[in-house]
Amino acid sequence: MSHILLNCDMGESYGAWTMGLDAEVMPLVDCANIACGFHAGDPGTLRKTVAMALEHDVRIGAHPAYPDLLGFGRRSMACSAQEIADLLHYQIGALQGICTAQGGRVHYVKPHGALYNDMMANPMVLRAVVTAIAHYDDQLPLMLMSTADNSAAEAIAAETGVQMWFETFADRAYDRAGHLVSRRLPGAVHHDASVIVEQAKTLAGQQPLLANDGSVLQLRTDTLCVHGDNPESVAAVQRIREALGPRVS
Repeated sequence: MSHILLNCDMGESYGAWTMGLDAEVMPLVDCANIACGFHAGDPGTLRKTVAMALEHDVRIGAHPAYPDLLGFGRRSMACSAQEIADLLHYQIGALQGICTAQGGRVHYVKPHGALYNDMMANPMVLRAVVTAIAHYDDQLPLMLMSTADNSAAEAIAAETGVQMWFETFADRAYDRAGHLVSRRLPGAVHHDASVIVEQAKTLAGQQPLLANDGSVLQLRTDTLCVHGDNPESVAAVQRIREALGPRVS
């Protein structure tokens, strides 16, 4: 199962405000989704996070968002395809500039927050995101949510040449369609570390998962999303890392 990549959102501090235990989780993951300034992250934070990723040989991913610093990128915005392309190119380019200065590079793109959710819910937004990546660098994979039916994303990938990395979540419950259960519903988020580790092993092993209605769900997993928000979540990441085997270089 060591071919499964662990990814984590990082670089989301801003100025004097610190978010996430990046230094503790960075050595445990394969991929760092680094905020690009629109929802979090200032130039100094980006520089420090890139340096930390390079020190630990962790793949650097652009984590672009809607221009919503106040709302942490969690509020949807009505953007045209061109506006989506502009905001992606701006943010990926900013992160790539900081990477270049330190001898690194951006390896993939994972949209953040509302942009990620809109991409998964709206085919127009998904196409706009994929097209924007293809125009910037068609060798950059797009990280997106795996569902019970990935055919639409796979068709766009075949058309544009952009590779898809399908992502699953060890600490979230799923419905029968492979969508995450709303956080407003009970049981949507797993808090028991043993449950989280077992789900991670199930997903990494490409084994069927039980949806919240008891149905059997098969999800393609190229990468698992983990979190480093607090000491408990970092401890869970450590257990997942141990269960899945050494990091992928």
